[in-house]
Amino acid sequence: MTSTALMTDMYELTMVRAALRTGQAFHRTLFELFPRRLPSGRSYGVVGGTGRALEAIENFRFDDEQIDYLVGAGVADDMLAEYLASYRFTGNVTGYPEGELFFSGSPLLQVEGSFAEAVLLETLMLSIYNHDSAIASAASRMTMAAEGRPIQEFGARRTHEEAAVAAARAAWIAGFSGTSDLEAGRRWGLPVSGTAAHAFTMLYDTEEDAFRAQLEWLGEDTTLLVDTYDIDAAIHKAVELTGGKLGGVRIDSGDLSTEVKHVRRLLDSLGARQTKIIVTNDLDEYQIAALRGAPVDGFGVGTSLVTGSGHPTCGFVYKMVARTLSDDPNAPMADVAKASTNKKTLGGRKFASRALDDQGVAQAEVIGINAAPRVGSNDRMLLTELVSDGTIVGAEPLQAARDRHEAARAELPLDAHRISNAEPAIPTIILDEQGHDLENVYQAGPAPQNI
Repeated sequence: MTSTALMTDMYELTMVRAALRTGQAFHRTLFELFPRRLPSGRSYGVVGGTGRALEAIENFRFDDEQIDYLVGAGVADDMLAEYLASYRFTGNVTGYPEGELFFSGSPLLQVEGSFAEAVLLETLMLSIYNHDSAIASAASRMTMAAEGRPIQEFGARRTHEEAAVAAARAAWIAGFSGTSDLEAGRRWGLPVSGTAAHAFTMLYDTEEDAFRAQLEWLGEDTTLLVDTYDIDAAIHKAVELTGGKLGGVRIDSGDLSTEVKHVRRLLDSLGARQTKIIVTNDLDEYQIAALRGAPVDGFGVGTSLVTGSGHPTCGFVYKMVARTLSDDPNAPMADVAKASTNKKTLGGRKFASRALDDQGVAQAEVIGINAAPRVGSNDRMLLTELVSDGTIVGAEPLQAARDRHEAARAELPLDAHRISNAEPAIPTIILDEQGHDLENVYQAGPAPQNI
């Protein structure tokens, strides 16, 4: 596997270089990855990227060529180069499992190890979680708005080629039915689909010739793109060629709400009552929601999905919350926290649970500091072991994340299904070791810009 070690910011290495010199590099630390608050207008977030992050940790190795580069660039001295040559993450990681929901202050990832080994993972963990969770969160809103109708992911041409593969994975976790991206299909085992673009229709002298070629190639169950020239004429010809047995038609332009109603009436009048209508054309969750009452059978979404539909990052940060005062591995850890204006953090190890009522409806995200919150019979503890003494223990099939997301979203109260101007679906309650409520510094105010 390709090393992930240089997918990091330079200052991670300069910090380790200095800490090696002062003897602080091997003090045991606890880092936490979390959102200070949800993006504006969102009622919940979706954890994405956990599986990719575990693979990235496993492949975080510095080879000779990378170390030579770091030394030549003046980033590493001999002491740091020697340390990096044998780097292996040997610590522990706990976190929310993939597909789970998160809210303000949720401790999504906890990385415990020496300062040197834990801080080196900061940039990579933030990169993966911020991207994949943004995509999964947008995708979840889209599948919720679609109310059970399938959505295909078509975003490969709208983002970086590797980001497209990760986006397809995150979208599938949040309920998308498949992807057009073949590398995502190969790498992650996702269902793939694709038929033809307008260029295929224009390749032929007539639309009929193009339709005949596609039908011969893919059969009557295929979906024909009918808006290259004249939609009505195309539908008449498509129905004629298939004897009314055409699988579907795709519309990629126009006022979709008006157009699909007209197309449905036309198809039905021609006897093609089983032909499905698929719509594309720069859709997002708002447009999908606006089509709830329209006779649409499926959607294709690209640009808005792979850009997080207005929120391309989740604003996660990765902060130290506890450390020892010596390099003795058995030394007790002391809480540490930032007091910066608008960037305060809460020190200490966090425990998290989802409080549910008797009907299984989520009521609150409950976070205990240095002690697990008391839970009721219906409540769920949220943190799970991901890495133990450097060994990956939290890997799971992608289907497990998809199933988890469906179950977690079903717990949300009805208000969480709002698409526009949504408020957090549940509050975050923070408790000290004695179980007393603390001020939640992650609830209100504009999200700060973080390095």
